Amino acid sequence: MFHVKQSEKTSANESFGIDTPLARELADLSARKRALEAASVEFGGDTRVLTVSNQKGGVGKTTTAVNTAAALAAIGAKVLVIDLDPQGNASTALGVPHSADVPSVYDVLIDEVPLADIVQESPEDPNLFCAPSTIHLAGAEIELVAQVAREHRLRRALEVYLVDSPMNFVIIDCPPSLGLLTINAFTAATEVFIPIQCEYYALEGLSQLLGSIQMIQKHLNPVLHLSTILLTMFDGRTRLAQQVAEEVRTHFPDQVLETVIPRSVRVSEAPSFGQTVIAYDGQSAGAIAYREAAVEIASRTTHNKEK
Repeated sequence: MFHVKQSEKTSANESFGIDTPLARELADLSARKRALEAASVEFGGDTRVLTVSNQKGGVGKTTTAVNTAAALAAIGAKVLVIDLDPQGNASTALGVPHSADVPSVYDVLIDEVPLADIVQESPEDPNLFCAPSTIHLAGAEIELVAQVAREHRLRRALEVYLVDSPMNFVIIDCPPSLGLLTINAFTAATEVFIPIQCEYYALEGLSQLLGSIQMIQKHLNPVLHLSTILLTMFDGRTRLAQQVAEEVRTHFPDQVLETVIPRSVRVSEAPSFGQTVIAYDGQSAGAIAYREAAVEIASRTTHNKEK
C-alpha cells in the first residue's frame, strides 16, 4: 500500500482546490451582496414612468418588469406596476388577484373608472402596488378603436391618480405587440425600458421598436425616450452571449445597464409561487442581479432626455 504525504505548506482547503469556478462565483456573489447593503439611493422629484416593452416575445419582459419593481420597492421606492398584458402574468407574479370579476385596467381604459379604484397593494411589500389585468383586456384593443382620445386614456387616468397617490416609479408591462394597449403605455410614459435577451435574435425587431418610439415622440408624446436597456438571460459561458452584449453596448452605450441578468432557475420558479424572485429567494444570483439593476436605474438621472 502506498501513502501519499501532503505538503506541510498546503492547507486542506487548498488541496481540494479553493480557487475553483464555483468558489470564485460564491466569492463574487458575497462581494456583490455587501456592495448592495452599502448602496444608498435617495428618491425624490417627479415620478418616473417607464414602459417595459419589446415586440419580440420570450425576452423576459414581464419578469424584468415585476422583479425590477419589487427590487425598487425593497430599497425604499414607492412603485406602481400597471399590467397592460391581457395574460396578466405581472399580476400573478405580484400576488394580486386578477380573475374576471376583479376591477382592472380594462375598466379604466373603457369605462373611465378611476385608477385608484382598481389599484391593489402587493402582499410582497407595502411600497409595491399593482393595477391588475384581466382576460377582458384582450378585447380592449377592438373596443378602444371607437373611443374618444383612445391613445391618451391611460395617461389621463395616471395623471389623476398620481395627484393623490404619489409614486417614485410607475412601471408599465406591455403586451408583445404594437397595438392600442402599447400605444397607451408609450403615451403615458416618459421612458422606455427594453429587456434584450442575450441570444442570436436579440436585435431582431429592435429597429422596428425604435421606429415606433420615434413615431410616438413625433405625434403623441414628445418627452418619450429610450432610457434603459437591460441584458437578460445572460450565460457568460457562451461566446454568443458575450458577442450579443458587446454589440448592444456598442450601439447603445448610454442606455445599457452595467448589470446583466443571468439565466436563473430561481427567477423562472418564482412566478409559479405567485412571487417575484426578490421575495422567493432574495439571496439568489438572479435576485442579486435585479437588485443591482434597480439601484442602477434609481441612480440614473433623466436630464439627458432625447428630444
